[in-house]
Amino acid sequence: MTEIDPRAFGFDTRAVHAGQRPDPYTGARAVPIFQTTSYVFEDAESAAAYFNLQEYGNTYTRIMNPTVATFEERVGNLEGGAGGVAFASGLAAQAAAFFTMLVPGDHVVASSALYGGSVTQLKHLSRKLSLELTFVDPDSIDAWKDALRENTKLLYGETIGNPGGNVLDIQAVADVAHGIGAPLMIDNTFATPYLCRPIEFGADIVVHSATKFIGGHGTSIGGVVVEGGTFDWSNGRYPIVSDPSLAYHGLAFHDTFGMYGYLMKLRAESLRDLGGCLSPFNAFLFLLGLETLPLRMDRHVENALGVARFLQQHPAVERVRYPGLPDSPYAPLVAKYLPKGAGAVFAFDLAGGREAGQRFIQSLQLWSHLANVGDAKSLVIHPASTTHRQLNDDELAAAGISAGTIRLSVGLETLDDLVWDLERGLAAAAGSRVNGVAEVVA
Repeated sequence: MTEIDPRAFGFDTRAVHAGQRPDPYTGARAVPIFQTTSYVFEDAESAAAYFNLQEYGNTYTRIMNPTVATFEERVGNLEGGAGGVAFASGLAAQAAAFFTMLVPGDHVVASSALYGGSVTQLKHLSRKLSLELTFVDPDSIDAWKDALRENTKLLYGETIGNPGGNVLDIQAVADVAHGIGAPLMIDNTFATPYLCRPIEFGADIVVHSATKFIGGHGTSIGGVVVEGGTFDWSNGRYPIVSDPSLAYHGLAFHDTFGMYGYLMKLRAESLRDLGGCLSPFNAFLFLLGLETLPLRMDRHVENALGVARFLQQHPAVERVRYPGLPDSPYAPLVAKYLPKGAGAVFAFDLAGGREAGQRFIQSLQLWSHLANVGDAKSLVIHPASTTHRQLNDDELAAAGISAGTIRLSVGLETLDDLVWDLERGLAAAAGSRVNGVAEVVA
């Protein structure tokens, strides 16, 4: 038999094929949707072995499902991680990732330039679970260092901050985390693994809201946690991961499963007990999204840069916070971490504040006013009154949000059409008359 030489396949190839072979029973080329709650066991011994984690097999779709497993493996592969565990939403994935490693009394250091839902979740969990929490300026490595305590167990940030466009110096923050034996966790939603792979720069855990660019079409909600597999959970600071588990008759996850120990605990305990599982159908749609992710992200980035350049020269715009612009203070970090582009979600500040922002949004035709990003369609929102509404004034300022801040998620439409629509909105924001009623786009 001829031995096949191993090959390091490219990202685009892995986005289409990783984690899947044609179905052995039917020959189906597309990933089948295993729309089932449960699975027939071969025999009593196999069933017992599955539930004792002595063998790996399907037991119940809340914990594992073949369609979902393909999605998990593909994202893990694209991120360069040991594997992944999928959840019903990005926030569910994030909460489970926290829940798996933290115990009451632990301290978390987090970037202040986070998605508003993440800020609210961290604050809520810290109160409910008796965690300590410190938000820091993500641009200051000294701020990360100064926030550290003896009980600091996690550092957390976003590759590209929402909506301020802060680009995190991942490698430097990872060095800070590892200096005290703590992991760095990164929300890589806005970059996707196509534009940045934080694990390559020292991050230990990566989370995604798959709802956004991974899905790409605004049809499904889901999330995923990927672990690099290199962090030492048995360093004496994480007994919740390394010590014998009461839920599994004394099984020590890290000792038993090695580089997969955290992921196994995340699945076998947190996903099992919190119950926020991803549906097989949504996993199927996310797999379709991954197949075109490289193509879509190239177009998203191209359009975003064109829109940012247009806004930068418009007199009604006070500031554009797109890190992909050559004069952005984040340009050196973009060159290092995001060489293919700085994503397609960014904010700009309108002259005229809240009222100008309302006139701007109400005058748009192509840009949809809704609370999502990462869609094939271009989207717009006013963060201070929506996605970041639960933040107080100080938290809004720390996140770089003012009364006139507008967040854009630049889609795949023709760039000239997007600019045309923005021109109409900016004219309305400045108090000029915009003629006619919005017509339907053919």
